[in-house]
Amino acid sequence: MMTTSRKNDPLEPVGPDCDVVTVPARQGLEAVDILRRGAGDAVGPVLHDGGCDTLGFLVPPGTAAAWDVPGSVCTETDGRGIRLTPDRPAKGSDWLVPPGEADLATDPAVLREALGQAQRMIEAADSCS
Repeated sequence: MMTTSRKNDPLEPVGPDCDVVTVPARQGLEAVDILRRGAGDAVGPVLHDGGCDTLGFLVPPGTAAAWDVPGSVCTETDGRGIRLTPDRPAKGSDWLVPPGEADLATDPAVLREALGQAQRMIEAADSCS
């Protein structure tokens, strides 16, 4: 989801250093809503994959080293593969929350809390079915 190919050097950085927290789309959409309602501008750029199966939250570099939220993965990008432009950021993905409409990155502690709250809301909704 987060890689792109360049003819000259596929490892050439194309964006800022960041890590990306990837979550299932349903949980991620709930978390975006929670972040927007809570602190308003607490959400940074958010990617969605072409099939809308997952969302990727840009978080500060170094987050992956300590990320341990079940059901999610945090990947280091070292600035490779993500373009912080309104255009398509990486092959097979697009922006849900584009850069310029958000902080540069989502605070990992705030995201962790929002993802937990989103998971609890999903479980409660599913138990009512």
